[in-house]
Amino acid sequence: MADWRIIERDVRDELGEGTLWSARDNALYWTDILAPALNRLSLADGRVERWAMPEMLGWIVEREQGGFIAGFQSGFARLSLDPLTIEPIGDPEPHLPDNRMNDGKADAPGTIWCGTMHKDVQGESGTLYRLTADGRWTPMDSGYVVTNGPAFSNCGRWLYHTDTGRGIIYRFERTDDGSVSDRQPFIRFGEGDGAPDGMTVDAQDGLWVAHWGGGRVSRFHPDGTLDRAIDLPAKQVTNVAFAGEKLDRLFATSAATGLPPSEYDGALFEIETDATGVAPGRFPG
Repeated sequence: MADWRIIERDVRDELGEGTLWSARDNALYWTDILAPALNRLSLADGRVERWAMPEMLGWIVEREQGGFIAGFQSGFARLSLDPLTIEPIGDPEPHLPDNRMNDGKADAPGTIWCGTMHKDVQGESGTLYRLTADGRWTPMDSGYVVTNGPAFSNCGRWLYHTDTGRGIIYRFERTDDGSVSDRQPFIRFGEGDGAPDGMTVDAQDGLWVAHWGGGRVSRFHPDGTLDRAIDLPAKQVTNVAFAGEKLDRLFATSAATGLPPSEYDGALFEIETDATGVAPGRFPG
């Protein structure tokens, strides 16, 4: 018996990303960067809604006061739904018009960590940014091909960040002033693994990683050794998030871009596990 199921819906994502569990809405959100669109799965009744976006959208993070902070190609913005409103905050890269946001998350205190990349995956123009409650962004690291998967250890000491283009998950040490230091390669994907994409950490500090081109989701122990791998029928698995009242439902997005039509590629999956997740941070600004 398969340990996954497809969330049935008519549309397949060109590039699913940016998974976010919202306890406030009892829903899982995720983006389709290339459509571009934002999706919402209601865990109450299984209904999926989809909002068209005016430009590529990489991620959203909930705000404490309602609505979201969003990472668009043109930069940071405040986003509300029903009705759809978008209020720009600012563009960290006006000098790089071909760059876009790719993936981002908020840590436990609500600081947003996110990355940029060239929209056509050309060169090493990607940067890891920090966005604080006062609306100020700071570049924290640069020289990435494809930034991906910010994730945070439960103790708050470590930040994980990926260069999918290089097949490496890095680990940074968090500093007392809210910065990061001592970037070290933490996990290197080998031949046949695909490349590391979106990530999340569970309640036992295990790191769950989506395999772009590898057709699976893997869990790694806190020391970086492989614990388990769960195969999926989609080749390009892009992101993972725990959801539900008990944070015991694991969802994974995928991408159809560049592949022939398939019932699997671009689908949203729910994966059976014995793990539970950690509630995502909310942006206080």
